[in-house]
Amino acid sequence: MQALNFFDVDKRLCEIADKALLNCKEKFNEIDEIKAFNQAKVLSAFIKNGVSAAHLIGTSGYGYDDSGRDNLDRVFATAFKAEDCVVRHNFMSGTHTISTALFGLLRPGDKMLSVTGEVYDTLLSVIGKNYKKGDGSLRDFGIIYDEVPLLESGLYDLEAIKEACKENIKMAYIQRSRGYSLRPSFTEEQTEEIISAIRSVNKTAIIVVDNCYCEFVSKREPTEYGADIIIGSLIKNAGGGVARTGGYIAGKKDLVALCADRLAYVGTGKEIGCSLDMNRELYLGFFNAPQTSASAVKTAVFAAEFYSLLGFETTPKSTETRADIVQCLLLENSEKLISFCRGIQSGSPIDSFATPFPSYMPGYESKVIMAAGAFTMGASIELSADAPLREPYAVWLQGSLNFESSIIGIMLSAQNMLNEGLLAL
Repeated sequence: MQALNFFDVDKRLCEIADKALLNCKEKFNEIDEIKAFNQAKVLSAFIKNGVSAAHLIGTSGYGYDDSGRDNLDRVFATAFKAEDCVVRHNFMSGTHTISTALFGLLRPGDKMLSVTGEVYDTLLSVIGKNYKKGDGSLRDFGIIYDEVPLLESGLYDLEAIKEACKENIKMAYIQRSRGYSLRPSFTEEQTEEIISAIRSVNKTAIIVVDNCYCEFVSKREPTEYGADIIIGSLIKNAGGGVARTGGYIAGKKDLVALCADRLAYVGTGKEIGCSLDMNRELYLGFFNAPQTSASAVKTAVFAAEFYSLLGFETTPKSTETRADIVQCLLLENSEKLISFCRGIQSGSPIDSFATPFPSYMPGYESKVIMAAGAFTMGASIELSADAPLREPYAVWLQGSLNFESSIIGIMLSAQNMLNEGLLAL
């Protein structure tokens, strides 16, 4: 284990890491096969759309006739087998991108139904959970929100979904990744099963999928098996660790147009908005996305096996089929959780000397601790870990610009707990 040459890591931890790597070899081969498929898919999308050096040059002002911006939309749409796509650096986060789509597609009196339980924490204010008149939430605009609870196992309830979707709903919303919960993330096959169940009873509802953390983890994206709209962030998988900001909305052409009008203004949609100097990194990031996502999945698998060997509960297990790049580790108490995050931070290329502390953050109800020594602030495609300080004291680990350095970061998280007397070997 090379960590011994450069880092003060206990030899016993190195031996456990070597064992974990050996145990994961077969799973790594599966991930590499998916990566090769997706890399070919993305390269094909670049070639089919004739990407040239001229497309890498940005525009200023209104951004009329920005050929690089417009062709990037086509590259994404081709790769995702969607009718259209809007890819913009103007999207500030995944939540902002999702919010833009919700407000673009829903109208007063419409009903949005989340069929995978409660939405992610930062969307609660968007839907108007803690409603205050005039707050600008969906509820403030007379849009109704409801949800189908998950089963006790954390899986979706197909019969309840079918029954709820028989109603006059405008949108059926699917969140694939788990968020801050212990329920499983939903695989390609499971997401397809949910979509099929909705369509069996409702032919008109707009099926929207929050695809954050999930791009290129499997061979197909939800637009390939029935989703009307998929949404993602470029500082997660689809930006390949290169994009500094941005998001995308892909799917049916008329629906993408409504979302683009919401981002810009009615009547302009995709025709306006300069790309500044962003085109090159958005193209390069998307081209790198399959291999960067694969590196993140390998990191998650390794972390699951490594921490399992250390005696911790992990979800998913290292042998399970992956739906996203997120790995959940149950660390038993707040002391271990904080120590873990500080260890991850110490193994980061940027701000390794920083000490993370729990604090309140906008959009979250509990104090949150985050470790993210990243080249791009908040980029969860880079090795990072975050968790709310509440039971069951689980941490969510994700990302990896390269697998080799991420292994070291994970080992240093265990070393930090060992140094503080929180881990016994």
